[in-house]
Amino acid sequence: MSINVLSSIFEFFSSHNSCANTPLFKKKSKKKNTMWFFKNIFLKAIIIYLSLISFIFAHELRPNIANLDITKNEKTTNAKLDLKINLEAIIVGIDPNHSNTQESDQSELYDEYRKLSPDELLKKFYEKFDSLDDKIYLTNSSNEYFGTIEHITIPEIGDIEVIRDSTIELSFKNLQEDTYQFYWDENFGSVILRVNSNDQSELHTEIITKESLSSTFNINEDQSNIFKTITDYIVIGFEHILPKGLDHIFFVLALFLLSTKFKPLFFQVTYFTIAHSITLFLGVLNIVNISPNIVEPIIAISIAYVAFENLFTNKLNKARPFVIFIFGLLHGLGFAGVLTEIGIPDDLFITSLVSFNVGVELGQIAVILIAYLLLALPFGKQKWYDARITKPMSLVIACVGLYWFIERII
Repeated sequence: MSINVLSSIFEFFSSHNSCANTPLFKKKSKKKNTMWFFKNIFLKAIIIYLSLISFIFAHELRPNIANLDITKNEKTTNAKLDLKINLEAIIVGIDPNHSNTQESDQSELYDEYRKLSPDELLKKFYEKFDSLDDKIYLTNSSNEYFGTIEHITIPEIGDIEVIRDSTIELSFKNLQEDTYQFYWDENFGSVILRVNSNDQSELHTEIITKESLSSTFNINEDQSNIFKTITDYIVIGFEHILPKGLDHIFFVLALFLLSTKFKPLFFQVTYFTIAHSITLFLGVLNIVNISPNIVEPIIAISIAYVAFENLFTNKLNKARPFVIFIFGLLHGLGFAGVLTEIGIPDDLFITSLVSFNVGVELGQIAVILIAYLLLALPFGKQKWYDARITKPMSLVIACVGLYWFIERII
């Protein structure tokens, strides 16, 4: 059903709202007005929801992951580079400045490539790239070392709404120096680089975003920079909320919409923060491990629950903080899954973990601040704030949460 059709339906219902004031409905006018009020809110919410749906369910772009394993013996030094990469996005040329693939002019082609078999996609890759020599290599002041593609692993077609992570293995032979920089084509998007020694201990960890060259690292000794690691993982945590964590954004917005008063928001966010921090640590330490197939649908239903509750109250009841705490535990496991996928340097494990959590908190604060500046500050004292902002937005968020829940259990 198109947006225009829905708009016509909405206008039809709105025009008939006046019936509640006729003599036939006079005795029940208050009840009828309430019913029509919620019908109007519902239809408005559906129109807004459908107009946003192409953005809401877009394919998120995640950082690529590059593990560079150094192998040294008495005679030679070699390296193997394992890339975890969104091959379809690279082949079609999705602009890495987008937060998801559907923002790109190439989104339709990307969706077509998502449906290709591994053999068909591999053929498309070699049609575009003879090699990756000018895209990915090691360099220093005297030489450039190009990798040889040894193997490309592409998973079978699965859920096309979920990114298919392919793996490219490159080998570097006869490295002659001790210090290098890693060159990564910036058009491939951001990449998390981890350099590992013979015994798999971390020599260097870095997140490359806007520049093509990494900082200089030494393959013989640990060059980890604690301050850079802190900054990098704060950025990862923040970006997981803004702009990439739409489900977490909606959950925080649902908390915000309950009331324009500070106290309800403070208690809700505090309970949520404590809860997700606990399971983030437990999940990354592998003490608590629950399948994403269970966690993700519950996160979706938590969004719907909190948003629906906003439709019937504007006060913080006694049960809500505890419900939020339970849901926060599940959100924390979602954060842990993301961080586990990205990886954490062993020598700076706690530092990276805490930094990521700080980034998440800063992201949540940013969402609340933006919502406050755009909604509560200019309109919060208006009598119509609850009817025109809180209720419609909560209903939109609730519909999205239910959609996600159904999508994730199918």
